[in-house]
Amino acid sequence: MRHRKKGRQLGRSSSHKKAMLRNLATSLILTEREDDFYDGEFQADGKTPVNPPKYKGRVVTTLHKAKEVRSLVEKMVTIARKAIKHDDAAAEFETEAERNTAEWEAWRKGEGWKKWVDARAPAVTARRRVFDVLRDKEAVDILFEEIAPRFEDRPGGYTRILKMAKPRLGDAGAQAILEFVGRNDRTTTSSEKPAFDTDETESETESDEVVSEEAPKVEESVEAPAAEASNADDATDEGDEKKE
Repeated sequence: MRHRKKGRQLGRSSSHKKAMLRNLATSLILTEREDDFYDGEFQADGKTPVNPPKYKGRVVTTLHKAKEVRSLVEKMVTIARKAIKHDDAAAEFETEAERNTAEWEAWRKGEGWKKWVDARAPAVTARRRVFDVLRDKEAVDILFEEIAPRFEDRPGGYTRILKMAKPRLGDAGAQAILEFVGRNDRTTTSSEKPAFDTDETESETESDEVVSEEAPKVEESVEAPAAEASNADDATDEGDEKKE
């Protein structure tokens, strides 16, 4: 029975699954590196250069793995996002003096350093919690310095899963894209009204004006025979009277 056993096993042992999800979450965060990081990097053969990812903040994996690691990534982002306010509070007591200078030593021995430590303690705890899961210092720095400020005002829903149309070659496994929202968003724009619709409307209005101008001429032409007919009737009446 699977009572109180949540989540997918993914055909692996518990330790293997935990390591796999950790590596997948770390890989997603490390795609946010700057392109300069890959300068001078080569693959295992020592000849092929390592190219930066085409799309930052995106990994391609199987659908079930993406659904399983999504909750882990969002928990890490939430922890980092909640630590921002503590870093801002600690910045008020921080000194700008260089380390080991006389000014820095005075700040280190004064009350300012104690207030700075107390204000920053929750942020340090948050970093330790995230590092305990990811086990990668570079990923922790990127998460707290670049990704978390992006979602400071967003209460959840930091990632999306997009199903891919083509399955994976080999085992035909369903593939999906796991990415951070806000970077590769799709936008839709409404198309402009075609020009030929405007031309047809103008031609219809012009034809209506022509018909309205010709209408009075038709009435005049209709009235003219009526007047001639009345004159002819008067002439015949006068001729009849003369005969009488």
